[in-house]
Amino acid sequence: MATVDWTVDANEALTLSLVRAEEDKQVFGSEETCEAFHPTFTYPIYGEDEKIYGYQDLVIDLRFTSGSLAQYLSVRYAKKLDASTTVDNVEGILKEFIPPDYDTDEATFLTRVKEDAVLFKPTGSVVHTYTRPVPSISGSRSATQEVVEYEVYHATWNDPGFREYHRRMQIFILLYIEAGSYISEDDDAWQFFVSYEKRKRQNGTKTYHFIGYSSVYRFYCFPEKHRLRLSQFVIVPPYQHQGHGSELYKTIYNYVLLNPLISELTVEDPAEAFEDLRDRNDLMMLLANENFMNEGFGNEAVSHGGGRVRKRKIRARANPVGASSGTVKGTGKMGPPMDKAWSETFRIQLKVAGRQWQRLMEMLILMHFNPNDIQAARAYRLQVKERLYRFNFEILAQLDKEERLEKLEETFQSLRADYLRILEMIK
Repeated sequence: MATVDWTVDANEALTLSLVRAEEDKQVFGSEETCEAFHPTFTYPIYGEDEKIYGYQDLVIDLRFTSGSLAQYLSVRYAKKLDASTTVDNVEGILKEFIPPDYDTDEATFLTRVKEDAVLFKPTGSVVHTYTRPVPSISGSRSATQEVVEYEVYHATWNDPGFREYHRRMQIFILLYIEAGSYISEDDDAWQFFVSYEKRKRQNGTKTYHFIGYSSVYRFYCFPEKHRLRLSQFVIVPPYQHQGHGSELYKTIYNYVLLNPLISELTVEDPAEAFEDLRDRNDLMMLLANENFMNEGFGNEAVSHGGGRVRKRKIRARANPVGASSGTVKGTGKMGPPMDKAWSETFRIQLKVAGRQWQRLMEMLILMHFNPNDIQAARAYRLQVKERLYRFNFEILAQLDKEERLEKLEETFQSLRADYLRILEMIK
């Protein structure tokens, strides 16, 4: 007789959904749905192994009203192991991580969906708006609405109702950010940026639907300014890979740039996907900055279409292998080698954190210089290796000279390949 498996994968068992009123579904484009989705992580809730014991065909149905994020929780299963201390209390564990006012009656919840859709309005102040076409299979726009509006709000604990709203949305941090954790409501240094879809119904009523949010922390920066550290950043799955993360990030950056009391924006332990998003947007910001590009690469390197570097075409006889390419050294401050004092002036002006700025400079130089120019290639390699050596000094100092040089070269080549990958994204 086959052994019955009473262990369930928590990531598969937990099903999430953002529920809209029927009137809001009527203006959907042909590619839009309200399909349920699953978390990436559940170990903060159900333990390191992300396993739940004592059930077969377990479904943990956690729904949110799409705007107010009011919650409904239902636990269903085909079979449950006879009463035992080893059977996990699925609802009892999960309810420790969500507000206590969740619904367990589906009809009550659906009534709440309908009511909240009209009544809910975001708290805080609008700091950014943008639009997108309604997705449709044919590629044409919706007959009922040509574009969808989106808004990003800035909020703090002092905004009426925001503490309660934050308690509803914070569970997405645990479910989608590795090592994510809840933050203290007693710390006034926290600020928040929350993204919403603003959808127009057929009768003209506008309703709001949650997309994602970021929390940032304010630090004192001598002598009289502050530094903002981006701590948490999440876009829920139905809105991922549509540019909403970039819009949220640019909103935060522009908020920092325009605030004279903030010195720079830093990021706390970014995940790889967020690093890519940050790199892409920071690079495009610099490429669109004509003053920076003019001074960095010279007037001939900047296009009027947004500051994209153009490769200079030189018609000349080929050089023998190992000979100098004869490329004229660039007239700009980026070199290589780069003018460090000039670079630091722009870094302070644009409020980019030190290590991120150095990486951006290295990517832009790589994008611009002629790789056949032996002198420029050597200057670039030394510039990057100097930073890598300082950054990894404690590890490299323990190696002998030959191993140290070998490790630096290996790291440089890996970094260069990653830079080329990122540069491909912005072409």
